[in-house]
Amino acid sequence: MLWIYRILMTVVVPIAIGFLALRDRLIGKQRPPWSERFARRVHPAEPGGLWIHAVSVGEVEVARRLIDELDQDVSAGPIALTSTTATGLALARKNLADRVRVLPTPIDLFGPVGRVFDALKPRALILVETELWPEMLHQAGCRGIPVFIVNARLSDVSFRRYRRVARALRPLLKPLSLVLTRDETDAERFKDLGIEGERVTVGGNVKYDLEADRRPLEWDDEIASWAAGRPVVVAGSTLEGEEQLVLDAVETVVGSDGRRPLVILAPRHPERFDAVAHLVSERGLTLIRRSSLFDEAETGADVFLLDVIGELARAFRHGAVAFIGGSLVPSGGHNPLEPAAWGVPVLSGPWVANFEEIYREMVAAGAVRLVAGSRDFGAALDQWLSAPDVARHAGEAGRRVVEKNRGATARITAEIVHRLDGIEK
Repeated sequence: MLWIYRILMTVVVPIAIGFLALRDRLIGKQRPPWSERFARRVHPAEPGGLWIHAVSVGEVEVARRLIDELDQDVSAGPIALTSTTATGLALARKNLADRVRVLPTPIDLFGPVGRVFDALKPRALILVETELWPEMLHQAGCRGIPVFIVNARLSDVSFRRYRRVARALRPLLKPLSLVLTRDETDAERFKDLGIEGERVTVGGNVKYDLEADRRPLEWDDEIASWAAGRPVVVAGSTLEGEEQLVLDAVETVVGSDGRRPLVILAPRHPERFDAVAHLVSERGLTLIRRSSLFDEAETGADVFLLDVIGELARAFRHGAVAFIGGSLVPSGGHNPLEPAAWGVPVLSGPWVANFEEIYREMVAAGAVRLVAGSRDFGAALDQWLSAPDVARHAGEAGRRVVEKNRGATARITAEIVHRLDGIEK
């Protein structure tokens, strides 16, 4: 199977690079430079450290919490972090570059992956969530480097796909020394794929281990001034098609003073910032963009476009209600825990398979309401904004869910260190 994969990758990658380069130019999408992903100039590192791989923004945040915990263990050694997406790399470089080495993920070909292993010489490879790249796993196994998966998950769809080829997958999964799953369901699914029982254990969900980030934002005073007593709705990680639905819903909500809420709008992908700004302006709404906030005097806004990376988690503090994107379109949803950590109630669409267990608990607690479209969204938003005490209780319920489930990062880190000590002895 590995040789089939290598042949396919050798054929497909050159074609894919040309196609993606053209597509990216047309839509304005940013990616790490292909030259860097081929890892032709990776400077050698001090051997014996850890290589942590985190595909994008959410995984980078999980990695950050692990690194915070590992920093307390003097035996962890130097850490290198790879990320695949431009937004993931930008976040890692912004928040972690002073502590770890940040690199683009090598393309999963023999040469690039081998060059990164040769340069880093890690004593372990840690994969955040379920990033199973055959070449990466194979080369780790050939070099005797243990591979750990943290926050491991397998959705229903992924599990069914993997199960169809489970026999062919088993040799590629041999380097997995430890799979730390989020819950028992995920643990049983990994065992069903042929990973022996003692290599799979429940570690808990690192995403619950967050504290509200209380660092001030440059625009804290401005947003309060623009709101002028109006409630603020923070719509975060929105995907194409969702901004229209959010604005449609907000337009149906009118306060007793005849004014509509102020919207903080944070699209998920930077290449869509300009398109979203155009959409807002086309609707005749007053728009202020974060990226040009201090270029000229601003006096008020209907929509504040958060067109920068790394501020959304702190922006939720201003919300009377939050909406989490990727959920009104069939994308799988995004993490609702950041607003919950601030005690902010959450609205979400029904497409939340990527965070199913979190949403299940949050909905049961009354901290999240699932809405099916702009009309349903507007009605739920109006109910919470017209009854702030009810919304506040819902937000506090979400905060309690976060607090109850904390502790996974410390458990996972302790297990990794314990396993590494056992391997080295």
